[in-house]
Amino acid sequence: MPQRTQVQLNFAEHGEGTPVLALHGWGPDHRLMLGCLEPVFAQRPGYRRLYPDLPAMGRSPAPAHIASSDDMLAAVQDLVDDQIGDEPFLLLGESCGGYLARALARTRRDQVRGLALICPSARRVDTAESRPPERLVLRSDPALISGLDTHTAQVFTSIAVVETPEVLRRFRKEIQAGLDIADTTALERIRRQWQLTREPEDGEPFTRPTLILAGRQDDSVGYLDQFDLLPHYPRATYAVLDTAGHNLQIEQPELFIALVSEWLERVATEHTAS
Repeated sequence: MPQRTQVQLNFAEHGEGTPVLALHGWGPDHRLMLGCLEPVFAQRPGYRRLYPDLPAMGRSPAPAHIASSDDMLAAVQDLVDDQIGDEPFLLLGESCGGYLARALARTRRDQVRGLALICPSARRVDTAESRPPERLVLRSDPALISGLDTHTAQVFTSIAVVETPEVLRRFRKEIQAGLDIADTTALERIRRQWQLTREPEDGEPFTRPTLILAGRQDDSVGYLDQFDLLPHYPRATYAVLDTAGHNLQIEQPELFIALVSEWLERVATEHTAS
């Protein structure tokens, strides 16, 4: 099938079986989703995991005609056409990737067996109506931060709710590594048209098993706006995790793995029953 966007997204692929598409958020690359999800699938054979770099992030280009979230969504649609086709698949998205995932679930309602959202951007994000909590660090480690280079310290402390060596290690490997190579010029261009032309919840409710995870201390996208999504997702588990910010998946890893695993069980059970 010809590419609508003429953009080939770089992606990592692991395993065989039911396709699972995982979309990272704004700035990092596929390593964010790979890092948090591969431990979930380590003991779960039968899934083919696809981890793309969104345009302007990781190794995926963003030529001048990629100038909006609509264009980013079109590039993801192309990837689905090329790598998944008409096959049913599972869909996960984090932050901005959660916004795009919800739109993809709307356009491919019959294909998407289940939807999982990690600190997803919601309707009010980047508007005056957004309701994030105030910045708060619950587990600080001044000695740890003082030993960092200025750049790492600034980026890490701008978002961390939990400052521990393990959270820092994962932040560097799974998040900062992508942030440091992002095409910031292209991202600035795309951000000017961040809102999708058609909102993801503009249509019939999504009635397949859904998971919505939010961080109680997430000062990027908050947790209140995600609650407003529930009427559109009548099969959603909605969990707000304390001691977790926008990096929920690395600040509360045990709970993250447990909740994503339970979602996978719900999806599998429904598919078997049908």
